[in-house]
Amino acid sequence: MVEISGTCGEGFEPVREAFASNFEQGLDVGASVAVYLRGEPVVDLWGGQLDKVGSEPWREDTIVNVWSTTKTMTNLCALILADRGEVDLASPVARYWPEFAAAGKASVEVRHLLAHTAGLSGWTEPLSVSDLYDWEKATSLLAAQEPWWEPGSSSGYHAVTQGYLVGEVIRRVTGVSVGRFFAEEVAGPLGADFFIGTPPEADERVGLLIPPETMPTLEDMPGEIAIRTFANPLLDATSSWSIPWRRAEIPAAGGHGNARSVAAVHSVVACGGEARGIRLLSRAGCEIIFEEQSNGKDLVLGVPIRFGMGFGLSGEMMPAGPHTYFWGGWGGSLVVSDLDTELTVAYVMNKMESGMVGDLRGASLVLAVASSVLGASS
Repeated sequence: MVEISGTCGEGFEPVREAFASNFEQGLDVGASVAVYLRGEPVVDLWGGQLDKVGSEPWREDTIVNVWSTTKTMTNLCALILADRGEVDLASPVARYWPEFAAAGKASVEVRHLLAHTAGLSGWTEPLSVSDLYDWEKATSLLAAQEPWWEPGSSSGYHAVTQGYLVGEVIRRVTGVSVGRFFAEEVAGPLGADFFIGTPPEADERVGLLIPPETMPTLEDMPGEIAIRTFANPLLDATSSWSIPWRRAEIPAAGGHGNARSVAAVHSVVACGGEARGIRLLSRAGCEIIFEEQSNGKDLVLGVPIRFGMGFGLSGEMMPAGPHTYFWGGWGGSLVVSDLDTELTVAYVMNKMESGMVGDLRGASLVLAVASSVLGASS
């Protein structure tokens, strides 16, 4: 039996049970789950091992690459700037990044970047994984290329490109990289152990991801746009093992953290922009998240998704309340926040499943949290 460490508040025992069950069923190797309610931690659990052979335990301060859960941090930075009046989400991207107007993109707006509707879900120019470490190359190529579909007409998951697109707007406006802005304006004030560009001093705490046992092939993709998105460059889980990947700012896929740090950040949004004495956004700045930007079958993921400003919203993919937002990462990491109940749930693990955004492990934990909250209110 796997030892589960950490704390679990009264009434949230179903969360501990669901977390332990994931290990007992062989679904998890090492993982963490955290729940914040009204801005305060009520669940902070971790357990398991750093690898399949059990050479080291998953510790309280273990962090791993969370893939696209990183997007939630990057997009939050953009929303903070919008709330401060430094970025207008309805303005053309070229207002802040003039070179972006090339190839018919003069009318593409910042909100299109946040909602995966900009038509730039991948690079036209062939890239290697190492090119992702070259910020100037990755962003310049996107600025120069034509959209793959009419911007604003549909979502097509910008799996890796979104971080460079939103991150470059942040850099043009603030003069600093998205990783530095996040560290100074978000993670630092909150004491959140999350990095976009992970420093050497954190290396001894980093666990390596365990690749999924099966991977979808290009033939399984829903169409040409999906193939072009995921095939260039072609990533596998081992890409995240390298030090260059870890050091680089890859703001859509390269962030490192654990459930506690992910939940700590998003608990502030769940509480209307302020928690534990730290304000990141106004209430109105949080509400912008729920302005629907697209709703339909995503051109890249091939499933129906409803996107708000920077996050997935309640819909067919995630049935939930009207003020619930979510996103997750390849392999299973997940964060869900609800502003009506001021609740945030986060799950981070090392054993990857093949799903791009969440799986049954995270879903079981969210359901356990929901039953705990409903039980406490009844």
